[in-house]
Amino acid sequence: MKKLVKLVRLNNLIYNTNRDPQVYRRVPKKPFRIQALLEGEGRVRAQVVVDGETQARCDQQITLPNTFTCEVAFDTAGSRVATLIVEKGGESFRQDLRLDVMEHAWIG
Repeated sequence: MKKLVKLVRLNNLIYNTNRDPQVYRRVPKKPFRIQALLEGEGRVRAQVVVDGETQARCDQQITLPNTFTCEVAFDTAGSRVATLIVEKGGESFRQDLRLDVMEHAWIG
């Protein structure tokens, strides 16, 4: 049996919790792009929940195989936890992603 999610990307990079978080950071109003490469057959429900709130544009029914894409932007600096949730029948996949928003872009 295949896994529901083959790969997770954040800002077009393969998500790795051991990677330096600096590579994923954004400034206010610049969107984070969350992508999940989905495998299998049938339909799944994919969504992104940030700090307990489902993002309206990021709650989709998708036919497999396909790619789920969601863009989320924030107006203020700070750290947030986004949870990628993919569900199909009795199967489910959940992954927490750390989203850091810097006050301003690096100079130099």
